[in-house]
Amino acid sequence: MSGFSPTQPFNGLPALPPNTEIETRAILKKCIEARSALAELKQAGELIPNQTVMINTIPLREAMDSSAIENIVTTDEKLFRYAALDGGGADPDTKETLRYRTALFEGYKSLGQRPLTTATAVKICQTIRGVDIGIRNTQGIALKNAETERIICTPPEGGLILQEKLSNWEFFMHEQTEADPLVRMAVGHYQFEAIHPFTDGNGRTGRVLNILYLISEKLLKIPVLYLSRYIIENKDAYYRLLMEVTTKHQWEPWILYMLDAVESTAKWTTEKIRAIRNLMDHTRDYVSTTRPSVYSQEMIDLTFLQPYARIGHVIDEGIAKRATASKYLKELNAINVLDEIQIGRDKLFFHPKFLTLLMGKENHFSHYKPQQL
Repeated sequence: MSGFSPTQPFNGLPALPPNTEIETRAILKKCIEARSALAELKQAGELIPNQTVMINTIPLREAMDSSAIENIVTTDEKLFRYAALDGGGADPDTKETLRYRTALFEGYKSLGQRPLTTATAVKICQTIRGVDIGIRNTQGIALKNAETERIICTPPEGGLILQEKLSNWEFFMHEQTEADPLVRMAVGHYQFEAIHPFTDGNGRTGRVLNILYLISEKLLKIPVLYLSRYIIENKDAYYRLLMEVTTKHQWEPWILYMLDAVESTAKWTTEKIRAIRNLMDHTRDYVSTTRPSVYSQEMIDLTFLQPYARIGHVIDEGIAKRATASKYLKELNAINVLDEIQIGRDKLFFHPKFLTLLMGKENHFSHYKPQQL
């Protein structure tokens, strides 16, 4: 791209919209396919009567993989375990990943009061990083190749320049309505990453904004699109195509990549939701037959809302008082719906079939066996 030098601040980053065709025939065709996949995902999500089941769980997978893209690594087991303990005792990477989910939730709730803006992005980044930060006004920020340490890009510098470019980004996302929202999401994600408004946390903030934008455009209802799954599986292409927009003005491959990410992950999430619904139905039937004294819709929902549950969770949901809550969890443990684990002073009961289904690549589960009765 004219005016770009890796070692010089890219203050000449062109304003949006791009000075090229961003809705080519290939892109429009892919938009139709991605929109169809999102519509199917919205419909599948309605199969789960308690939407909080989805909101509590799938975003943790998104948080884990989006953080892993930035080399902030935890495990699914630690993530769900320490989510039940509100992060207490977790290592720094797990705590930071849990903050990603918090940022996604808070951003989702904020959509009811205000549209996505630079202020939204600031709040998301503050939550993810756990520090009070704003738009950077520092020099010397350079993005390097992780292996060679070679500078590949120096983002724009200067508080006024960044604010100007972010205002343009906002205007494009909300006012350039002649472009399909999915195309605007892809273009806007590139621009946000190129502006690089924060000293750290830009990638994760941008990926949260992607999901929130799809909700704001009514292409999603709740934040359950597991978009980072595709990105982490195609990480090299993600960074390569971002750079090729900067250096070669190659918009079509980048937009197609993002549309494919939406379509692929929407289909994957849809199948996962259907499998979760089937497991919920199977668990409900099994418990109602095996331990009718323990069975209630609320108790079964809790084992999916909180894959690692404490007695306090049963009490907080208003299902039972302490003695009865303890009895319910132990009864579910006795029939192998839940397993028990001690973490410090805390006793947790976890749902192994659900966790295996949620975290695994496959969308099937083993049924409870009659000999367990």
